[in-house]
Amino acid sequence: MPLGAAQPTLRARGRTDMSTEQPPHSGRSNRARRLCRARVLALDSAADIMYELQRMGVSSALEPTARTRLVKLDAVSASTAQALSRQMADCGGEAAISQRAAPGAKQATDCLLIGSIASYSRLLERLRDDQGGLRQAVDEIARALNAFEVPLTGELRCAARTLRLGARTLVMGVVNATPDSFSGDGLAGDVGAMVALGEEMTAQGADVIDVGGESTRPGSRAVDAQEEIARVAPVVAELSKRINIPISIDTYKTQVARAALDAGAAMINDISALRADAGMAALAASACVPVIVMHMQGTPKTMQQAPRYDDLMGEIAAHLRESVDLAARAGVARDQVVIDPGFGFGKTVNHNLEIVRRLRELKSLGQPVLLGPSRKSTIGRVLDLPAQERLEGTLSVLALAVANGADMVRVHDVAAAVRAVRMAEAVVRGRHGD
Repeated sequence: MPLGAAQPTLRARGRTDMSTEQPPHSGRSNRARRLCRARVLALDSAADIMYELQRMGVSSALEPTARTRLVKLDAVSASTAQALSRQMADCGGEAAISQRAAPGAKQATDCLLIGSIASYSRLLERLRDDQGGLRQAVDEIARALNAFEVPLTGELRCAARTLRLGARTLVMGVVNATPDSFSGDGLAGDVGAMVALGEEMTAQGADVIDVGGESTRPGSRAVDAQEEIARVAPVVAELSKRINIPISIDTYKTQVARAALDAGAAMINDISALRADAGMAALAASACVPVIVMHMQGTPKTMQQAPRYDDLMGEIAAHLRESVDLAARAGVARDQVVIDPGFGFGKTVNHNLEIVRRLRELKSLGQPVLLGPSRKSTIGRVLDLPAQERLEGTLSVLALAVANGADMVRVHDVAAAVRAVRMAEAVVRGRHGD
């Protein structure tokens, strides 16, 4: 029966489908009827679909190109949107054009393209030589689709060590050199305990250790640079002698980052996305270290004062894209910039849940994606639990993050997180070493 034709009524209660309503039959007809069953295959990737076709003995000439993709173009001219709408229709897809002007852009609008992979292929082929107003839009569509469809590969170059991207989800362990961490694990002043924790996390399978000397919990007070340096530099210096994985410095102050890099750190994790200190991007470029840029609405002190978004994922993506551009202008290689949507930073519970649910959208920016949900208040609100009892909730979010394309996760409980991430990967990637 073709799609769109009249369908049999499906009933929620009782067993009243045709297979039980019909009188029993015997012989070959009954056997044939029992063997005829339909199901929808949960195969999302082209590789999985091709494997199923090959398993059935079907020629590979039958290409799996019917997957639907939605591509949002922000702030395009009305004429470009109309032209794309016409072209997309000719290629078997469609377009929805916003009736409102795009925020901050006069005479511009937003356009949503809807079509199969085949439709986009035809569109890009048709317009590949366009030299007019569609050129930029076509390039952006091609770039976004390619980043979304093709698994990210490469490496983060952390001084003498590298972190390989694409092979598995990386795990970042958190060492808090603070007295007031929201999660209750602050070890300020106890260098030995912090070094021991970093060593333990390394043994448990962490790929990188993130050392921070200032709490960024909601409402937290700022710490001056000298105090922050006094907290983190001794830990980084001693830890760098004892572990063989990269150390990241969690700070938005150039002075602190420089001191940590001098002590042995090889990555910068900036919650301000290079906005708080104008020198941070240049420092990352001159030191040739990767940088993590995070989205945050407001500051740690103000971020949870009624956060509001008109387009949550759109605003996060725009903010992160600007920070990647900022880093690139300073000389940081684009493939060395990791983006973080800022779970818990200027978001409500529902905002954070939506970020996890739609995390894969950020893959279309073409950057490695990090998520840091560990022990956050959203998990506490959903489960009604204090920070020290949020492990299971954290692991659930981590598994979903892996399924939705996270390249790195930031966690407090490394041993459990590594196990959860590896198990989620085995399911998502559909393979194991046996």
